[in-house]
Amino acid sequence: MEARKVSKHRSNASTSIDITATRSLNRIQLGKRRSTRIALDSPVELAGQDRHKSSFAMPAKATNLNKHGAAIQLHRELLVGSIVSVKNKHGIQVAARVVSQLVARNGVPTYAIEFVEQDDKAKDFWGISFPSAT
Repeated sequence: MEARKVSKHRSNASTSIDITATRSLNRIQLGKRRSTRIALDSPVELAGQDRHKSSFAMPAKATNLNKHGAAIQLHRELLVGSIVSVKNKHGIQVAARVVSQLVARNGVPTYAIEFVEQDDKAKDFWGISFPSAT
């Protein structure tokens, strides 16, 4: 991981987001996955703040599911690094970080998200078993 100076004026929350985002980026650059992607779609509700700092709660589609997150398609522009709330069809809700913006699919913005906490709620969020990553 690259060494970075942290300004005295930055908050701890901002610093931890920067460090986590850097770790995610480094893992992506190395082509390492923590879990296998499964090409399934799942309806979810996403809530948070968009690129313009406007609050929203709206339906979205999760695709390419994995144990630690998914790709999310929704008609809203999000900021990379922001935290959103994801609720599945069973009403289970978890916090997730927007880690990157992907290529839009059919004109719909698509984002990669990862669950902030890797607790039991996140582990069982999709309701499926994932094969181990290779």
